[in-house]
Formats: sequence, structure tokens, C-alpha cells
Amino acid sequence: MTETLDPRALRGAFGAFLTGVTVVTTTDAEGNPIGFTANSFTSVSLDPPLLLVCLAKRSYNYATVTGAGGFAINILAEDQEGVSNTFARPSDDRFAGIDWSASPNGAPIIRGAAAWFDCATHEIVEAGDHAVLIGRVRAFEDAGANGLGYARGAYVKPGTLGAAVAAAAEGAARVGAVVERDGAILLLGGEDGPLTLPEAPIETTNSPAALRAFLLARIGLPTHVGFVYSVYEDRARGWQHIVYRCDAGFGAPSEGRFVPLTEIPYDRIADGPTRDVVRRFAAESALGNFGVYFGNETRGRVHPLDGKA
Repeated sequence: MTETLDPRALRGAFGAFLTGVTVVTTTDAEGNPIGFTANSFTSVSLDPPLLLVCLAKRSYNYATVTGAGGFAINILAEDQEGVSNTFARPSDDRFAGIDWSASPNGAPIIRGAAAWFDCATHEIVEAGDHAVLIGRVRAFEDAGANGLGYARGAYVKPGTLGAAVAAAAEGAARVGAVVERDGAILLLGGEDGPLTLPEAPIETTNSPAALRAFLLARIGLPTHVGFVYSVYEDRARGWQHIVYRCDAGFGAPSEGRFVPLTEIPYDRIADGPTRDVVRRFAAESALGNFGVYFGNETRGRVHPLDGKA
């Protein structure tokens, strides 16, 4: 006997699970690009390199995708909500106005995606009113951006500036970064002068992509911009500070140096609020538990996060 469940309620319960947002792409028999938004995506295996996405059998694209022999997964970046909406809605040409190029194996890759995977179809598994499309990864690229999230019928942007700016007091805003690598953080400044974190006016760093570009130009290293770490008002200067956690790539920085967290010269850090940010980061790194600070330069609250994510 099959138990009867309310499909709408079940879908709502499934929606409690926070997922990423992807666009699955391939080409039809004539070489035309096709694509659709999907959040039923996950990695499967590293050896061999496998991933999967679920496709509804009633989908207009079902026959094309399952018969194509290959496809690409584009993990959308947090500023690509519009792209997600475009590929989720019926359209004669979803690629009109979309900047894309062909992957090494011909599937469309959307410019600005947080990451993409070019796959050969490995296996198709029948699963109720869907099919599980398992792909073997043949090529991929990671742009280092945060992915767009989705839960309870709404988008979630884990690293967006929007929530932080909404919490900011009126006045000038600056965006800074705790750039970490191998148990050390990047501090700018001369050998004997004051030290500080890299930061810039929000007008030039008003998105994770802009912050990455700023850091690349300033320190000469590629970085991954993670989550907001601290949002505080410096009342003495009339500034609102928004600080991100960032991971740096390999190589020597063109400006500043990486200082081990156990050797930070706190007496040389340029100002008290920055010193507090660095001190808290060093303490939280030692414990492996991080939080997000909201407040001003003297008083606020740390909202804890589980683990290092």
C-alpha cells in the first residue's frame, strides 16, 4: 500500500534544504544552445570524477539533454539571480542577452559563473517522475566566487553586501578583507610603520567580484572572497566598515606580507577597531569557530557560526 502525501506540502518540506543554483546546458542536434535552471545538483565522486543533477521527465528539454551525450553544469554566482530567473522561465531563446562561450566539449558556459563543469553523460537512472543524470567531469573551472543559494522559494546570497549595507549606519562605507593563508594573515605597511588590513571605499568594492579585482590589483594575488566577517561603525571617523574573510592564492604579495597568527605585532596595527578584528580572527582561528560581528568600534555582538565555513 502506497501512502498518500500532499505533493505541495512535500515540496515545501524539500525547500527547507538550502541548495545552490545551477544552469544545466547542452546543445541540440542542430548545435543550438539549450539550458535550464536546476538546484538538484550534487557532487558524487572524486575518483572517478562524477556529479549528478535531476531532470523532470516532463521537462521540455528532457529528450535533448538525455540524448546529447554530454552537458555542462554552471554554478551561478551570488550576483547572477537574473540569470537564474531567465533560465527558469519559458522562453524561445533563453541565451539572448546572456554572455556565454563553448566549453572544451561544446556545451555552453555562462560568463561570471562561480564554477563550471563540462561532463560526458556517465549514466541515467530512472527515479519516479525524474531521471538522475550522472555526469563524468572532463573539464572544469573554479572562479573563486560565492555561489547563489536557494531555500524556501527565495534566493540566499551568503556573501552579498546588501544585508551588511542595510545594517550600516549612514555615512561613508569602506570594505576591507582579512586575507588568510596557511595560518597567517596579510598585513599592509612598512617594516617599521603602522600595519593595517587592505580596504577601499565601497564605491570601488561594491560586490565580491569588485573586491576580488581590488585585491588582485593591490596585492597581486588571486583571492576567494568568503563571507562577511565584521560589520561595524567607526563613529570617530564616521565610517561604516564591512570586512570579509578571504583566502589567498599561492605566491608572494606585491604589497604587504603574511604574518603568522601567533606572531602578530598588535602594537603596530594602525587603529583600535582593526586591531580588534585581527585579534578576534586569531582567537577564533585557534578555536576553529568563527562568528560575524555587528556593532560599532567599542560595543557589538558576535553571531557564532558552526565550524570554519
